[in-house]
Amino acid sequence: MQYPSAKVPAVLALEPQVISWAEDFAKMENALFLGRGLHYPMALEGALKLKEINYIHAEAYPLYAILSRMSRFLPLTLSLAACLAVPAWAATQCREQFAAGVAPTVTNLKLQPRTQEICFESYAVLHSGVSRTPLYSAEHLTRANVEAAKTLSRRDSFHAETSLPARDRAELSDYARSGYDRGHMSPNGDMPNRSAQAESFSLANMVPQVHANNAGIWAGIEGATRQMAINEGEVYVVSGPAFIGSDIQRIGNVLVPTHLWKVLYSPKQQRAGAYVITNDDTRAYSSVRVSDLEKMIGIKLLPGLPQKVRDSGMELPKPASQRGGKKRKGQTEDEFMLRDFGRSIIDAINRAIQH
Repeated sequence: MQYPSAKVPAVLALEPQVISWAEDFAKMENALFLGRGLHYPMALEGALKLKEINYIHAEAYPLYAILSRMSRFLPLTLSLAACLAVPAWAATQCREQFAAGVAPTVTNLKLQPRTQEICFESYAVLHSGVSRTPLYSAEHLTRANVEAAKTLSRRDSFHAETSLPARDRAELSDYARSGYDRGHMSPNGDMPNRSAQAESFSLANMVPQVHANNAGIWAGIEGATRQMAINEGEVYVVSGPAFIGSDIQRIGNVLVPTHLWKVLYSPKQQRAGAYVITNDDTRAYSSVRVSDLEKMIGIKLLPGLPQKVRDSGMELPKPASQRGGKKRKGQTEDEFMLRDFGRSIIDAINRAIQH
């Protein structure tokens, strides 16, 4: 027997997504499988197996029939068979940048309008035409990429992202004389070659950031992330802004985030955690569980991984100053402070989001 060898790794790579689905199904009481054309028998088999294995009530119908009769059914958990249309894990065109090949999903309805995915050479963003910033920027950061990036000098080439509609994108004029930095979400220092470096300067990868924040604690977090990639060989990174509360500032047409965050997932440790900082001159950062951050910002950040990975947290590497040059006599190392968010702060942010 011959096996389609090229397909086997792709199928095996779906294991984290399958585990995640299983955890979701374990909480369900009903399931509805739909199949179109030749996929209808597969939907029937899926419903049968679910009932046999988990004793969950499951039914299967041809797609055209269920659409015409939907009003007759009580609310059910709707599970579209993977073969029905585009598989959930193939919804993104930038799979290589995401853990388990699955892109983050936006659960906050207010963030969903006018979004567009952009796949760059070494990172991917989901851009918002409402905020005119990325909602997230993701990269699969490897030891090889970091080592290659070290050989490149920085060449600034900030530019508007012309692949976005004019009404949705930031322009250089939005940032001009604003007092804010154009802050990278996926940093220039991670890019392994000149073309990737140039793409990192797209404004689709930028948010308005306080300069002391960008050059201080945020740079320290970026450096710690690169060191982790060197130590472990690879790390999946998702970074982005948070707009908490009702008093959101604006420069030109671009919204100014109140907070910034960076999620790290270590395939070696099978653990994940997140840095969270305020967008000011803070020298403090917080370490939170990914599941807590997901509730705060309304984005499911690692949907391809099991819930226990998102819930367990991880000991994040300590940020260190990225300032070059020799220290003067008596000068101490820059210290960034770990601040415990605590349930009270997370609850306060959740209340602010709801209002």
